[in-house]
Amino acid sequence: MIDELWIRVSATQPPLHPLASVLVAVLALAATWSPLGHHLLRHAVTVVHEAGHALVALLVGRRLTGIHLHRDTSGVTVSRGRARGPGMVATLLAGYPAPALLGLIGSWVVGTGHAAAWLWGFVALCVVMLLLVRNLYGAWVVLALGAVVGALSWWSTGPLLTAAAQLTVWGLLLAAPRAVLDLQRGRVRVRRRGHRDTSDAGQLADQTGVPGIAWTVLFALVCLGCLGVALWALVGESGLRP
Repeated sequence: MIDELWIRVSATQPPLHPLASVLVAVLALAATWSPLGHHLLRHAVTVVHEAGHALVALLVGRRLTGIHLHRDTSGVTVSRGRARGPGMVATLLAGYPAPALLGLIGSWVVGTGHAAAWLWGFVALCVVMLLLVRNLYGAWVVLALGAVVGALSWWSTGPLLTAAAQLTVWGLLLAAPRAVLDLQRGRVRVRRRGHRDTSDAGQLADQTGVPGIAWTVLFALVCLGCLGVALWALVGESGLRP
């Protein structure tokens, strides 16, 4: 079974017809902005968001305590270390850009014909996250996500496998900026109620003295930049670029 899995992971898949790639991107856009599709995609985005926090926390020498994923699609990554300083700032910065950056990496991997490797890589991410999650609902979300992507990886072949991989890539790329939009909406609601802003942008403002809106704009620019690069590549692949 391990040999079979390696054969599947290392195999290359044929590219989709350019118009089919465009249709997959349009489908991902429709899912991202529909209520049900957005709710489901937000869980995947939150998993990657918290994975970004966790990875950077470890890289800067913080001790990772655990991750919680909630029913409202929010999440919390808890790490121990200095309460202030560059390490904490880097950890806070990592969350919102993570889905867009991973989606951009995925667009390159799938574009080189390694759709199966991309999907199995996402399953591996879910396995690691399962070890870090500390609540039952979060474990269920990670298990369900890993099972769905794993099933697509195992039973899909040829163009269908490539389409599934592209759908996950575009889902991340398109959902990432919407998550930033939701962040800003949440910050506005919190300020209107007179509560303390505990979002990533609010905590970064406390850490650095730079207003939270500046961090929100930075998150948006990174996410839109990654989306723009991926769209530019898709347009070129489709033969639409002059």
